[in-house]
Amino acid sequence: MTTSTRGAGRRSAVALAAALSLAVLVGCGAGETRTTERTPGAHTTSAGGARPAPAPRISLDVAPRQLPSLGPRTSAKISPRTSQVLVVTGRGRNSPVSTAVLYERTASGWHAGTVWPAHNAFKGWTDHHVIGDLRSPVGVYTLTDAGGLRGDPGTRLPYDHSGGFSVDGTGFEGEPLAGSFDYVIAIDYNREPGNTPLDWTRPLGAGRGGGIWVHVDHGGPTQGCVSLREEHMKALLRAVDPDRHPVIAMGDAAALRR
Repeated sequence: MTTSTRGAGRRSAVALAAALSLAVLVGCGAGETRTTERTPGAHTTSAGGARPAPAPRISLDVAPRQLPSLGPRTSAKISPRTSQVLVVTGRGRNSPVSTAVLYERTASGWHAGTVWPAHNAFKGWTDHHVIGDLRSPVGVYTLTDAGGLRGDPGTRLPYDHSGGFSVDGTGFEGEPLAGSFDYVIAIDYNREPGNTPLDWTRPLGAGRGGGIWVHVDHGGPTQGCVSLREEHMKALLRAVDPDRHPVIAMGDAAALRR
């Protein structure tokens, strides 16, 4: 298990409960700052959690063709080095319902995986996310760090196995939130890559929100995150490979076609 160090002073159980309540109110990953003690590029491995075999490499001299459903502006934000893209497409600008597809590039081009049902924020999508707007940020973001309340399911990403991912309460439709953060991947929106998803650093300022994750679906809209069913979340964790520079392209269909 990854060990987290806390700031000066011990928080009381009441303060911890308040922090977890704040997580539900202002962002999927809101919470206390943690510094994870780990070697850069390394990750913790749970007992029995076998690492996936290395994925076959492709020549970066092969120009990537534009992904289906992504327009030229969105595609231009994807690095030529990237050969894994999770495309999350919202049903509408103000809808919390979306789908997710993991695309992987080989020498012959992009290949789509299975279409997974997903949720996004309660009020839909925005090009300028701010704290408390209940919208998911449109854009292309790297995926560099993972973690969860449960042990590493076998990912290549650095993984923070921590009790800090505990959550309770209910969602917008009365569904229980417990287990939502059993597995998460941090979306690198307003955060410092290379840190646990629980890290509270906000380069754009606290007002621009943060703690935007891909996490386990609790059966309803999120505060700003993208959520997948548990089996799909575990499959994604096992598939993403930092050597393939994975990113997520997320937004409503019209925004992604720009």
